[in-house]
Amino acid sequence: MNDEPALTYVYAAAVPAPRLDAVLRGLHGVEDAPVAFLAPHDAAPGAPAFLTSRVPADRWSEEALRARFEDLDWLEGTARAHHRVIEALTAHTTVLPLRMATLYRDDDRALAALREQRPALAERLALLAHHTEYGVKAYVTPDPGTPGPGADDAAGTAPRSPGKAYLQARRAQHHAREDRYRQAGVAAERIAAVAARYAAHVVRHPVQTGPLSDGGAGENVLNDACLVADDQADAFRVAVREVGRDLPGVRVEVTGPWAPYSFATLPAPPAPTGTADPPGPRP
Repeated sequence: MNDEPALTYVYAAAVPAPRLDAVLRGLHGVEDAPVAFLAPHDAAPGAPAFLTSRVPADRWSEEALRARFEDLDWLEGTARAHHRVIEALTAHTTVLPLRMATLYRDDDRALAALREQRPALAERLALLAHHTEYGVKAYVTPDPGTPGPGADDAAGTAPRSPGKAYLQARRAQHHAREDRYRQAGVAAERIAAVAARYAAHVVRHPVQTGPLSDGGAGENVLNDACLVADDQADAFRVAVREVGRDLPGVRVEVTGPWAPYSFATLPAPPAPTGTADPPGPRP
């Protein structure tokens, strides 16, 4: 980056290890900057370190970020680059993802934050060790509809007036919708039972709407993240898929494995130069 003023960009916390050197070799993050561990020189073995890059100060200042976060193409590319670093390390070790655009004025400021947060980082990394995040979503499927006014003639029954047929159709639609929501309640109870058996922790996210709600293939009514031990993952996925088999009005979906974004919450770092909400890790 030559002699241009630069900021320290932090992707995540993890414990450095010799086996990770090959992973970091050639790994680039935001601004196509190389990624490296940042740790105090006197750090004890097994102590957390930050995964960092150096980024140009003029493009990552608070003022610059306010404008750049309005650029959806830039935002998507940056989120992907941030996640690519986390994903590369997650395949080899326990990683605690941090917010996209977590920045410090220099390495010394980042190291001061690392020292201050070291106990919390170590505790969270211990919680995440040998566990992986999975998403569990439940959808109320679209109502297939009710017979129109001409259905009586086709069935050989007495025809109804258009007004009466309309009211009966509306009533049938209302009952069908209520039935699907009752089934969704049953699915939620079953999912909670599966999570109680297999998940170390559960985070309930807001349900998804609009373009995120599976393209209109159903109304999202439950959106959970489950932290599951790696040796329980297969049994967990099988159990979740069984939840909706006898509930025709409900579709249940399990996704993952994901980097544990939903379980990475820490106390706010001390006055970074710029932060933003983390990118969404699950489809």
